[in-house]
Amino acid sequence: MRRNTQKCRIPAPKATERQFQPIAQCEQIVAGMPQAPAIRSGKSKAYYNPTFDYVGMPDQASFDSDEAFYSVLYHELVHASGHRSRLARPGINEVAPFGSRNYSKEELVAEMGAAYLCGHAGISNQTVDNSAAYVRNWLARLRNDRKLVILAAGAAQRAADFILGAER
Repeated sequence: MRRNTQKCRIPAPKATERQFQPIAQCEQIVAGMPQAPAIRSGKSKAYYNPTFDYVGMPDQASFDSDEAFYSVLYHELVHASGHRSRLARPGINEVAPFGSRNYSKEELVAEMGAAYLCGHAGISNQTVDNSAAYVRNWLARLRNDRKLVILAAGAAQRAADFILGAER
C-alpha cells in the first residue's frame, strides 16, 4: 500500500514576489530540530513526504508574510516529527485517506503544533487567525469525537517539544 503524502495549506501564487526577511528566532527553531528532514524549496505547494522524509516548500517570497512562511513550515515539520524514525504517529506512518479520522487528527496535530512553535518564536499574533480557521475546518469533520482535541493537543505538544529539542 502506498502512504499518503501529507499536502497542506497551499499559498496562492503572487503576481509579484516580495522580499523575504528571515526571522532569527524562527530560523533557530528550524535549525535546532533533532533528526530534521530535508527541506526542499521551490515546490508548488507545501507538503511532507513521509516515504522519502522531506518537506517540500514554495519559495519563501511567495507567502503573504515571513510569519506565514514559518507557520506553514512549522506545520510541515510537525508532520515530519511523526515519521517512524522520530515520534512514530499513526497519522503519518499508516495509510490515512483524506478526511479519515487519522488524517483529520494528524492535520489538527500539525496545526496545533505549528501554533505552539509560532508562540515560542513570538510570531503567534500574526498567524493566529489562519491557524484558528484551519483548526476549525478539521474539527468540523470530527464533530462527534469528543476526545480528539485533547488527544491531538497532547500529540501536538509532544511534536513541538521534539522539534524544540525538549522531548519528554
